[in-house]
Amino acid sequence: MNNKIIIIEDEAAIRGFLKINFSRNNFLVFEAGSGEEGIQLARVESPDVALIDVMLPGIDGYEVCSILRNEFPNMGIIMLTAKGQDIDKITGLEKGSDDYVVKPFNPTELILRVKALLRRLESSDKSNNNIIESIPFKIDIYSKRVFKNDVELELTPTEYSLMKVFIQNKGRAFTRDELLNEVWGYNYIGDTKIVDVNIRRLRSKIEDNSSVPKYIETVWGTGYRWNNK
Repeated sequence: MNNKIIIIEDEAAIRGFLKINFSRNNFLVFEAGSGEEGIQLARVESPDVALIDVMLPGIDGYEVCSILRNEFPNMGIIMLTAKGQDIDKITGLEKGSDDYVVKPFNPTELILRVKALLRRLESSDKSNNNIIESIPFKIDIYSKRVFKNDVELELTPTEYSLMKVFIQNKGRAFTRDELLNEVWGYNYIGDTKIVDVNIRRLRSKIEDNSSVPKYIETVWGTGYRWNNK
């Protein structure tokens, strides 16, 4: 079955251009010209990936991202933005997007980003154990669910992948580039800021006090590691 993708973009020319390119790559494409329309269509079709323009009429792309992330925790979300400032990229990531692409973009690059995201979302774990633990956390590999003190945490697919990498490599210091390779894939085209934003989001969900992290430690001059003490 072809992967479903929804393009939420108010410019008809861009939607049409993207539809042609994704259709040629065997995607089943749905289109929406506004945030409200996109949310309703997503509720009906349950796409695998959503491409969301930031500057939408009515509900903006950030709000659409937040709503879809809440309703579809396993959906891949990529923000499309004409703004190049770091704050715009960070805002999308903090709302729950997995990635961002700045306009104007190369359609081949965007398709590669979407395919890489799908591989990450759909990848099967090679571990023989369905449960991995680092007290007080437990990860159910089969269902891709994470628990803290037996209470399920609401994590995005990217946050889940980061948790799994850390807990499977307790005590190992990862550079940002290594985390990009492990979580986003070797072909990821982008900067390392996406790692820091997702680490900050993950800390806000798993730490008792995210301003004084206990589990995900910052290794100055290197990156991050999972505290194995």
